[in-house]
Amino acid sequence: MAWSASKIFTATITDLMNNTSAIDLNTDASIKAALFDNDITPDQTVASANTAFGAGQWVSAGNEVFDAAEWATGGVALASVTSAFSTNVYTFDAANTASGASATLAAVFGCLVYDDTIAAPVADQGLCYNYFGGTNSVTDGTFTIIWNASGIFALTL
Repeated sequence: MAWSASKIFTATITDLMNNTSAIDLNTDASIKAALFDNDITPDQTVASANTAFGAGQWVSAGNEVFDAAEWATGGVALASVTSAFSTNVYTFDAANTASGASATLAAVFGCLVYDDTIAAPVADQGLCYNYFGGTNSVTDGTFTIIWNASGIFALTL
């Protein structure tokens, strides 16, 4: 199996609701998007430790797609992050995320969005993963994640 959908990690929601996570989507300074190829099978129901960048499916070696100068290992920090609740919908969003102007990235299928600020319950805990709908590449140009108009993720309550 491989990428097939975008999902929020159930462990992240559980950790937030049980107050076992130090994640603060309003103020955490470094929430990142790391790019991955199609050699992984993201799993929404893994334990907290396996949502983290560098763990489980999200091990950098061999699976992460990066350009050392333009989209570094570990990903790019999200800018203009918003965390808001309106009309029974919580939305987490950010500005579109772009590489530098001369990136070369091949076979990018999706990204892991994770909190690089926290250390508990695990360092670099994943929030969600986003499937890009197939393979995406750029050669000596700008790679941009254009987040959905409804946000990076949304929860309807």
